[in-house]
Amino acid sequence: MGKLEGKTAVITGGSSGIGLATARRFAAEGAHVYITGRRQAELDAALAAVGPGATAVRVDSSKLADLDRLFDQVRAERGRIDVLFANAGGGSMLPLGQITEAQVDEIFGTNVKGTLFTVQKALPLLADGASVILTGSTTSTVGTPAFSVYAASKAAVRALARNWILDVGDRRIRINTLSPGPTRTPGLVDLAGPDAARQQGLLDHLAGQVPLGRVGDPDEIAKAAVFLASDDASFVTGIELFVDGGAAQV
Repeated sequence: MGKLEGKTAVITGGSSGIGLATARRFAAEGAHVYITGRRQAELDAALAAVGPGATAVRVDSSKLADLDRLFDQVRAERGRIDVLFANAGGGSMLPLGQITEAQVDEIFGTNVKGTLFTVQKALPLLADGASVILTGSTTSTVGTPAFSVYAASKAAVRALARNWILDVGDRRIRINTLSPGPTRTPGLVDLAGPDAARQQGLLDHLAGQVPLGRVGDPDEIAKAAVFLASDDASFVTGIELFVDGGAAQV
């Protein structure tokens, strides 16, 4: 029997990278997984990769009407949520002096507003004892040039988890933050633009800042998500779990 056998899981931003790797792990552990994303072609490919234990719903997590539609569907089809992974997010790089209102609105709209309302709108569906996982980042603890807006949004996510556990403790709902270090995902390599050499250069630069000497693989983050989602973490709430090769510790 899998660690998530019979459970219903929702993963926002589940069509690529860490979200997709986690969806595959959750399904392999016996959960029925709802995955969301903004682009239909990527969702279709992700659904094929995860297999019959998944449902794909096109959602922009910064749009409250999309979240309402998602949770209405989950309510009608499954009736509850046992695991919620609020993973949808993204960022772009601009140094102080060049930061724009549009950048702030986009990043905070997805990473903070989207995370907040994903959890709040899911709350009536969350089973007592459910696990909620928020995606943080080592950038909230370690400075990165030109990445301040993204880092601030992830610091806000961490603060949400720390306070929310006091709001839902009577229902035994656990809320934890999973903070990856540099991980080989489409979102990360795209920061370097479309040139393959520049993308590899970015990955090599980031690997040089990690004590283990390499960037992470999405499946390594997904394994940690399985732990937080499962009963193995039954007495774990409010933490920030770094899966970063030691990058946030030095």
